[in-house]
Amino acid sequence: MSENSFDINTVISDAKKVITNPFQFYREMPTTGGLVNPLIFVLVMAVATAIITAVLSFVGLGMAPMMSGGSAMSAIIFFPIMIAIGSFIGAAIMFVVWKLMGSEKDYETAYRCVAYSMAIAPIVAVISIIPYLGGVVKTLWGMYILYAASIETHAIKTQTAKMVLAILAVIGILVGISSERVARSTSAYLDNLSIENIDEMTPEEAGEKMGEFLKGLEKGASD
Repeated sequence: MSENSFDINTVISDAKKVITNPFQFYREMPTTGGLVNPLIFVLVMAVATAIITAVLSFVGLGMAPMMSGGSAMSAIIFFPIMIAIGSFIGAAIMFVVWKLMGSEKDYETAYRCVAYSMAIAPIVAVISIIPYLGGVVKTLWGMYILYAASIETHAIKTQTAKMVLAILAVIGILVGISSERVARSTSAYLDNLSIENIDEMTPEEAGEKMGEFLKGLEKGASD
């Protein structure tokens, strides 16, 4: 796991290690060396996930509506940026959690642990074609990987790590299912709401369509 320069083969190798043997990976993972390489790893996994999601959308699979070429390119560009920002936030949350569990490691180590857990994202993107399964797998698998990081990198006691991460997994699954339910309900309603040729409508007709659109969002959030 070189810390000197970016190498796509190293990224792929690290991803395979995290997926197949997270305990060994986190046992051997350097805890220092900067944030550049783990951030690059996050970006590569995010781009791969965005591409997979776009391809699935083209063939009508997955939760995302069918994308045009322009929409797909926008997703491939902006999704990695959002995930990169999210990785820093997620690392900050886990940094606090690990500190509360007794870890003596710093934020850089926490970021590295969270960043490399992104290895599962492209696989989860494929599994997500089955409603709700992707979110559940992502949470359970992700917590298992962070459990390995807790034991091997942060030297947390096994029972403490199991208890805390099990609680986080339950919360994550409940929140994930609720969020996906709202997203799917809203998406289904909006799919049935025709707003084509809105530029040809009178102001009254456009206002009526916009009202229906907002009601759809409200309905999806309240179902």
